[in-house]
Amino acid sequence: MKKNIKKISVFLFSTIFICFIFPAKAAAGYEIPGTCQVQTDTGASGTVKTLDYGYENNTYFSLRDMAMVFKDTDKSFALEITKNSVSLNTGSAYAPVGGENAFWEDDINPDISLRRNEFKVNEETVYYYTLIMKLPSGYYDCFMMAADLAMVLDVNISVPGAGFLQVHTQESFCISPDFLEQAGYFYGVNSVLIGDATTGEIYYGYQSDVPCPIASTSKLMTCLLVMDAIAEGRLTLTEQVTVSDAVQLLSSSADGVIALEAGTQIPVQELLLGALLPSSNECALCLAEAVAGSEEVFVQMMNEKAQELGLSQAVFYNCHGLPFYTEDSVPSKLQNRMSAEDMFRLVSYLLKVYPQITDITSMETARLESLNLEVRNTNPLLHNMPEVTGLKTGTTNRAGACLVTSLVADDGVMEHDLAVIVLGTEDSVERGRVSGLLARYALQVFYTGMEEPEAGAAPRIPGNLPTNAEVAVEQVLRMAKKR
Repeated sequence: MKKNIKKISVFLFSTIFICFIFPAKAAAGYEIPGTCQVQTDTGASGTVKTLDYGYENNTYFSLRDMAMVFKDTDKSFALEITKNSVSLNTGSAYAPVGGENAFWEDDINPDISLRRNEFKVNEETVYYYTLIMKLPSGYYDCFMMAADLAMVLDVNISVPGAGFLQVHTQESFCISPDFLEQAGYFYGVNSVLIGDATTGEIYYGYQSDVPCPIASTSKLMTCLLVMDAIAEGRLTLTEQVTVSDAVQLLSSSADGVIALEAGTQIPVQELLLGALLPSSNECALCLAEAVAGSEEVFVQMMNEKAQELGLSQAVFYNCHGLPFYTEDSVPSKLQNRMSAEDMFRLVSYLLKVYPQITDITSMETARLESLNLEVRNTNPLLHNMPEVTGLKTGTTNRAGACLVTSLVADDGVMEHDLAVIVLGTEDSVERGRVSGLLARYALQVFYTGMEEPEAGAAPRIPGNLPTNAEVAVEQVLRMAKKR
């Protein structure tokens, strides 16, 4: 295999430790203003204002200052920034508004919030968390993470010295999770796994064999059992399901997502949309009752299916992934759990047997006609990467923010489903950022190869994956092609 990955360690420092080298001055608010020097491989350079949000070294960079540095390169971009929105157009000339590439004024004391502001790249909506503030000139500026901007512009970045950032405009964005792990980037994550769900080849794993709470990613197992029922003729997509009292109670609770009233009838197809896109817990419960008659019986089916698929670390207590309280006088708070390896096996099976699930999970929005309601997909990567086809988000206090991502890639012979499992990040901001970086790594490995395993090392392919002769032959051919 190719050994390109070993050559890209420099990007680690731009994505994670850029902020460590920049001088900053203290401020009264939570935003700490500072500056750094940025230079491109074309010789263009300038001072770029920075903001450390909430904590020192949590650094965001001025887009207007960056635009001026990139102005005469192949990666130039134009900007339009308002109080709540950003429009970035690549390949266009930036029109200066004044104040770019200058130091902060002494009386500036930013007090702004990190938000998922409306952000468009070449008129297409993307999802990134940014800071927008009004400048003394009256114009607005947007501050963005260096890694996010590097992904948008498809450039590579290195740090040759303190207070200095080098942008390589002729090099495509690249990432190495091995170096990220060594730098401690995943210390705030429960587990990570990246691989080819079609062949079973694992590209990278971090604590991937350790079971941890999985929150609403549990709904992937729920939908698998629903699809089994449909395939076996026990249920149809058009079949109407009556909302029970238990479903209405869950809907009216703090964990309710879609308002459902007992006695209402909803088709199975719309319940699947509700469970997978906005992560409706009540829709998942409706489906469980439709398949098994009760959630208790359905949970038994979930655990039996887990054993059948060889998910050795998986335990389910309910169909949706919310905390489950026992009936003890001092109740225990239990949550569905699974290792990242188990999740990879589940995703591999689901995408192989029921590939049509991505027809749902790739939708950004959908309409539930029976409820006269439009729902939105909670997966942020659908907006940022055209290869993304799903699959599921999940969040609880104990599980953290989780995201199971599927991507489609084509080797010229057939399409492959790649999978990125990220369990237990601190919040939705980190969930999107970690998953976005690793999704790009998955595509990077698929198309350019990965470094050879050490001599004598066991192949990184888990057992108990759904397979057949065709998949096995394809895997051998692909490995031979890479070599």
